[in-house]
Amino acid sequence: MSQKIPAITISHLDKYLDRKQVLFDINLSIYEGEVFGFLGPNGAGKTTTMKCILGLITPDVGSIEILGDALFTDTTKALIGFMPENTYLYKYLTGREFLRFNGKFFNIETSALDAKIEALLAQVGLEHAGDKLLSAYSKGMLQRIGLAQAIINDPKIVFLDEPMSGLDPIGRRMVKDLILDLKRRGTTVFFNTHILSDVESICDRYAIIHQ
Repeated sequence: MSQKIPAITISHLDKYLDRKQVLFDINLSIYEGEVFGFLGPNGAGKTTTMKCILGLITPDVGSIEILGDALFTDTTKALIGFMPENTYLYKYLTGREFLRFNGKFFNIETSALDAKIEALLAQVGLEHAGDKLLSAYSKGMLQRIGLAQAIINDPKIVFLDEPMSGLDPIGRRMVKDLILDLKRRGTTVFFNTHILSDVESICDRYAIIHQ
């Protein structure tokens, strides 16, 4: 049996916000190529943990390694995709323009980027809405375009914060299928949720955070 390689290692993570401790000695290993669910009620600290992993906020105690990198260098950042729960999207852009804007951060060649954008729009069921302004998108459509931008760079690890929030049953099925497709390609998926059935249906492993 091949040895599992950690994609993310969290050791003794503590975090205080507004002088109140919200994370208590968190220790997690998420392995390469697995779908890992981080489960807990609203306010339990799921998003705070994810922000610490991504370097958006600094842990008060503990260490985090991503792909063996404890310094979170630009090289490692380029291998990561992220979809926050409440994404601020530029509403004056169309779906296609938004994906092109995000793709430019990764220096993807123009013709390759154009082809990738069309494939992503089809993958998230927005091929007929690519030229609509984001201001005209429903919440579910915004969720799906946010997911498309999170994987535009073919990341090795994808972080999804409540990826199925606000989606109808068809949208939820589409997102689940997309996550499983990422797993088939060897991508590590770490996602936060408070919905037990989502974890049960697609996760290899999970952790629960509560109080």
